[in-house]
Amino acid sequence: MAVGWERAVGLLRQLQRAACRCPSHSHTYSQVPEQPTLGNTDYAFEMAISNIRYGEGVTKEIGMDLQNLGARRVCLMTDRNLSQLPPVNAVLNSLAKYGVNFQMYDNVRVEPTDQSFLDAIKFAKKGEFDAYVAVGGGSVIDTCKAANLYAASPTSEFLDYVNAPIGKGKPVTVPLKPLIAVPTTAGTGSETTGVAIFDFKELKVKTGIASRAIKPTLGIIDPLHTLSMPERIVANSGFDVLCHALESYTALPYNMRSPCPSNPVNRPAYQGSNPISDVWALHALRIVAKYLKRAIRNPEDREARAKMHLASAFAGIGFGNAGVHLCHGMSYPISGLVKTYKPKDYNVDHSLVPHGLSVVLTSPAVFAFTAQIRPERHLEAAEILGADIRTARIKDAGFVLADTLRKFLFDLNVDDGLAAIGYSKADIPALVKGTLPQERVTKLSPRPQTEEDLSALFEASMKLY
Repeated sequence: MAVGWERAVGLLRQLQRAACRCPSHSHTYSQVPEQPTLGNTDYAFEMAISNIRYGEGVTKEIGMDLQNLGARRVCLMTDRNLSQLPPVNAVLNSLAKYGVNFQMYDNVRVEPTDQSFLDAIKFAKKGEFDAYVAVGGGSVIDTCKAANLYAASPTSEFLDYVNAPIGKGKPVTVPLKPLIAVPTTAGTGSETTGVAIFDFKELKVKTGIASRAIKPTLGIIDPLHTLSMPERIVANSGFDVLCHALESYTALPYNMRSPCPSNPVNRPAYQGSNPISDVWALHALRIVAKYLKRAIRNPEDREARAKMHLASAFAGIGFGNAGVHLCHGMSYPISGLVKTYKPKDYNVDHSLVPHGLSVVLTSPAVFAFTAQIRPERHLEAAEILGADIRTARIKDAGFVLADTLRKFLFDLNVDDGLAAIGYSKADIPALVKGTLPQERVTKLSPRPQTEEDLSALFEASMKLY
């Protein structure tokens, strides 16, 4: 009897081991794997993007969108230049057609500051809006994100949500109002991301707010809006797309980023390169390689301008979740410490280094430096941008990509390095000092860097050709 019982138990155990283990059929719940133990580095990533709508003339639908949201008091944000141009007119026509009640704020500053953010926040708090529309480039969309955030959290101090170490970097837990972004440049990808960047004047450095909670509800990508962009704005916006793609693809992998958050609400928006962001970054890079020069050189090339508008969103999806690293980290003091430089085609009353230009000027030096880590990705990027890598050695990946970038920039008449926009070797200590607080992005570099490394990178970027 005992032998029979042992045999029966043995058969049952064999059946249990052979049972289907998929959740739909298995009732052996003890077979579900345990959650991984939280260690020093992260083990997961997540994708967060805005809803995207694309099409020529699709801006005409915005009035219906606001009706569908039940919006009764809308804030329309733009800048003074755009307020007279077709993109804003298209939005105004749609709002009028569908009887949407709105107030316009057109005092957005190109390359916003903490004070220009505060001015917009004051307007938003006073208006008690139930929806927002941002029509413009990254400056307008980022300003609108900040206005929406602080109007929804009226008792918060400004630095509460600003990235550490400059601000407190608190997580956003308040519900925000719907925000519809209508990008008019093909660069920042701000319509897809939860990031808002500004110049912090006290420290003369760029910083920002980064939270999935502030990303737009909807991004309306209407390629007709890019047709009115002047040549240099197309170029500098495109350089931002280029660096978003390159930096997110070469960033530290998400599972090497530390620390691992104890709660998913603390997982940063910029998480490191990951398999999904990689797809978007490479796709954006291929579009840049094929269409950016055409979009710059021929304003009537509707195909090229439309493709770059999409590439901006694609790169935004990539870097909005993977992050950027040294080109962007170093760009913030380049913009923040600007002296007298005023770029062509920008109708502004203040000195300005356009964001895309400030980013791309260091790119040859940066990628020569980072290619020691993951050199195969650097070579792949160089090949996409036109380099012949058939005889290239893996140890030369950085130099190959750097030379490819220099040729690309030279062909597009880009200023010859930081010296051409007013900087000298004497400015390097201040530029390094302004980079050090940008740990949110610089720590995503695949290769760690010292202050001496940053000094060398700035020095190498003084002259490109």
